[in-house]
Amino acid sequence: MIYFFAVSLIKIANLLPRKWVLKVTGSLGNLAYHIFKEAREITINNLTQVFGHQKNKNEIITLSKKVFRMIGKNAGDIIRALPIDGLSQLEKFIKVEGEEYLKAAVAKGKGVILITGHIGAFELIGSYLGLAGYRPLAIGTALKDEKLNNLLLHNRTSRGIEAVERGKETFKLIKALKSGRIVIMLIDQDTRVKSRFVNFLGKPAATPIGAALMAQKTAAAVVPIYISMQSDHSQLIEVFPEVPIISGGDEEENLIENIQRISDTTEAAILRNPQQWVWMHERWKTQPGEEIR
Repeated sequence: MIYFFAVSLIKIANLLPRKWVLKVTGSLGNLAYHIFKEAREITINNLTQVFGHQKNKNEIITLSKKVFRMIGKNAGDIIRALPIDGLSQLEKFIKVEGEEYLKAAVAKGKGVILITGHIGAFELIGSYLGLAGYRPLAIGTALKDEKLNNLLLHNRTSRGIEAVERGKETFKLIKALKSGRIVIMLIDQDTRVKSRFVNFLGKPAATPIGAALMAQKTAAAVVPIYISMQSDHSQLIEVFPEVPIISGGDEEENLIENIQRISDTTEAAILRNPQQWVWMHERWKTQPGEEIR
């Protein structure tokens, strides 16, 4: 039922003007704020911990509502964009800044690890890169529903994206980087993978080591890339300068420092657009000593 609902939603969304779709899905985000109590409370609690020293309770509540509304709008854009199979169609509502940093990293020929986060319509980053001919590999977690997962995989592969399931095919990723390809990675969630604690939004957070470790092992460039919906409802993909990765000396100390440097780029992106991150995720759930090493 969920699968057929999703397919129907995709078809309906593409029959309507984009601004109508965003208005409806934004309203659904508002509705979700009131329906899903646990997600609402986690969001408010996380926002309070991060911004409580500079925002009062009413401001936190207002921001939490914006978070749900923006998730609805960005989800609407992702759904509506699923059938798109041409770059010109994406460019009608997506702008890109800083692509020269990506091109410079690719030109080095040692592979590129693109770091992004669960910010805005992040699925569209892979869509743009795939349709622009970059042939990226994207790491993600398989959906529990097989039909929905196959639908997502089909839409990714049809755009030139190679999907890799999280925690699997590590050798394939290393081989891809050594051949000069691009791998997209997200490290902004508390997941059951090998992690180290670094500072994230003012608190120690268990953070995946994959990106930093691969950069150290392969000498691939690490380039941050994030997307956010603008006030005019256009989507802006921003590519930032390469993150310097340190090597030599103590490998473990280097690993932690490199994770911190990479994580800092995601933190900065969240602080630029706090209403577009998934604050209902329990980012600081894992406590020191509980992380996988």
